[in-house]
Amino acid sequence: MLVDGLEQRVLESLPEDVNSVVVAVSGGVDSVALLHLLQRISSSRSLVLHVAHLNHRIRPEADGDARFVEELCCRLAIRYQGECCDVPELAAQEKISLEMAGRVARRRLLERVAADTGAQLIALGHHRDDQVETLLQRLIRGTGISGLAGMAVRDGIWWRPLLCYSRRQLLDYAHRNRLSWREDASNQDPAFVRNRLRTRILPLLEEINPQCGERLVVLSRQIAEEEGYWHEQVMACFPSIVASASDGLRLLRPPLLSFHPALRLRLLREAMRQVRGHLQGIEAVHLRAMDALLRGARSQAQLDLSGCWVARRYEHLWLCRTAPEPPPQYVLPVKVPGETLLPDGRRLVITPVLRAEVETRHRVYFDLTAVESSLSVRTWRPGDRFIPLGMLGHKRLKRLFSDLQIDKEERLRTPLLVAGETLLWVAGLQRSGFGTVTPDTATPVRIELL
Repeated sequence: MLVDGLEQRVLESLPEDVNSVVVAVSGGVDSVALLHLLQRISSSRSLVLHVAHLNHRIRPEADGDARFVEELCCRLAIRYQGECCDVPELAAQEKISLEMAGRVARRRLLERVAADTGAQLIALGHHRDDQVETLLQRLIRGTGISGLAGMAVRDGIWWRPLLCYSRRQLLDYAHRNRLSWREDASNQDPAFVRNRLRTRILPLLEEINPQCGERLVVLSRQIAEEEGYWHEQVMACFPSIVASASDGLRLLRPPLLSFHPALRLRLLREAMRQVRGHLQGIEAVHLRAMDALLRGARSQAQLDLSGCWVARRYEHLWLCRTAPEPPPQYVLPVKVPGETLLPDGRRLVITPVLRAEVETRHRVYFDLTAVESSLSVRTWRPGDRFIPLGMLGHKRLKRLFSDLQIDKEERLRTPLLVAGETLLWVAGLQRSGFGTVTPDTATPVRIELL
């Protein structure tokens, strides 16, 4: 019988080491059937259930749904935790659709309840019809191949034990067991894309092929199997493209370009997942834009994508949740001799010495008697130029930065030692030809950037 089959399949998909599960219950037939199934098998597995319900305040009936779920849990002696959230307000605040805001709010509640209760899994009532609608929705929004794998029965903490059953089968289970549930009128609202797919598009496709839904699910399973292979390849290759993860995620451009485009796009997708924490809202167009940035002729460019800032910086691809804040601009008088503290915590130290020694990027020597004006340290300004040591003519600072492949962000942090309008030292990079120490220099000084 279907009832026995459902219970057995749910039991088989439950890992042996799981003893606590959060169940997402909206009050609809899918989630009520799921709760009933889990409650029936709980005694055989010593399974503790916790029900979570989100009152999204979108419909007038929402309060009634919350009361129904709470009363149901009371009858079944199952722990219940409900929460209210103004989903329309959340959608406005985060600039996302009402559908997406509802999912975000529900996800946050479920994760919080799981953390509070120590539950190992969160059970969702998604079924085969939901899978079909998800596939169609992703197709029309422009998904990549990975998106066609659809929802998985197990995805980390998320568990969908009913994914292989249709809504019709769940209705049959509910009727057989005389369950009661709440009908959500918004499921017929054509304002939601998923509803239009279910009520308009799918019936047309089923006129062409009555098995359309089943064919899509089979295709999804085949793609999911292949995605398992690709996941192994991505995890094996990903460490080789990471330059650093101290300020977001910096990827090495040359090895990325050496991979086949199919693998490269999946590596970029994994980078997005690591930075954002999830892939919600990420579509094929975003990955293609990243790939174009990576392969393009511009050595410095950036993109603002959904929940992620991506920048090409010469031979790196830099990903952050948000664009980095520009460092403060400043002009400071320099103590001679003495120590000058810079806003970023570095120090400019000037010390009298008997003679000059070998210079480095962070240590130079000057004859201050050859410098007419008092010293100051400041940040870069458009149009800055100087005469590098060994050259006769001026060089624009922008050109120096470009030649040395200095990132835009680092350019704004580079201290410049100046005397009046004369640039003496691009600290940490290159000195000018002014004020060099000679055998006739009476009082040379050492200037260090520490």
